[in-house]
Parts: sequence; C-alpha cells; structure tokens
Amino acid sequence: MTSTRTAEELRHDLTGGLAEAIAAKGYAATTIADIVMHARVSKRTFYEHFADKEACLMALYEQGCEQLLEVVRGAAGAGGRPWREMVNDGVTAYLTAMEGMPATTRTLLVEIQAAGPKAFRLHQRMQRRFADTLVEVVEGARAADPSIPPLAPLLAIALVGGVHEMMMQVCDPYTGAGQSFTSLTPAVDELVYAILTNPWKSQME
Repeated sequence: MTSTRTAEELRHDLTGGLAEAIAAKGYAATTIADIVMHARVSKRTFYEHFADKEACLMALYEQGCEQLLEVVRGAAGAGGRPWREMVNDGVTAYLTAMEGMPATTRTLLVEIQAAGPKAFRLHQRMQRRFADTLVEVVEGARAADPSIPPLAPLLAIALVGGVHEMMMQVCDPYTGAGQSFTSLTPAVDELVYAILTNPWKSQME
C-alpha cells in the first residue's frame, strides 16, 4: 500500500489521517492506530516519519497554516484595486479556505491549544506569522497606493486574535450550530476596517 507513495506523500497522508481522526473523536482520544487506519499505512510507516502523535499534530498544524497563509497572500496581495475591496477579497478567501478543509479546521482552532506546551508554542509562533503576513500584505499594497492605511504589528496581532475568537464561536457546538465560517465575512471585514482606520493607531506605530 505504501510502496508507490513518496516520503512527502506519506507524511501528507499521515497528517491527513490525523485530521480525520481528530474530526471524528478529538485529539486526546485519537490513537496511532486511528491515524494509520485513515492513512492506509502501517504503524511502522508512521514511526518512520513521526516520533509520536504530537509530532504528527504539529506537522498537520504547520501544513494547514502554510496553506492559509498562501491563500491570504494570493487573494489580498494582488494590487490595482481599492483597498476595501482588497480586504474583502482576502477575508473571503481565508474564510472560504477554512470552510473547505473541515477535517483540519478543528485542529487549527481547538485541539492545538490543548495538546501540550510544544503545540501551544507552535500555535503562538504561527499566530505571529499570520500577523506579520498581514503587515507585509498591507505594506505591499501601500507601495502602489499610499492612501491605504498602514497596519501596526501590535494591531495585526490583535486582529489575528480577534478573527480567531470569531471562528472559535462558530466551532462551539452550543453557540455555533448551523453557522459557517463564511458567514463571518461582514464582521471580519468590519473589524479590519476599524483597525486600519482607527484614528488613534498612529500612536502605536
């Protein structure tokens, strides 16, 4: 079953297997047996690529975040548009991407924060990566259109945290039932506009 797959494909299948298992029963209850069942490989193959379940989780989280970062760069980074349109395109693309990978979404939003100190630190680093990417996207757009308001790094972190909390509400089985990530688009747009046009933010730059 595994001989025709490259090492990269096997790692991808193993992280995908973990995502499927987490979606079905949560990270704490997931076993190596669950992961290899979904990935259609042996336990020996798993340990050839990952030391343990936590290492596989961290790889899954990084893969998901890198995919989303590319989505944001691609959607919001293209110039030649009014800045509000650029913001809306970036927000829409990000939330649509989250909607499109349900097996990974719970890992990105919920499980990573309760999976131990290493996973928590990785989560913090990737949140900063998202904030840095937003600053870079805005600065790139400002090079072509100086009328676009700048985004201070500290406010970018606040923005990333605020959007994360909105998405957590959708994930909550009690408050988020029936909601989709894309339904958050107007609220996220409003949050971004409010931060970019905040008359006091220049004090933080």
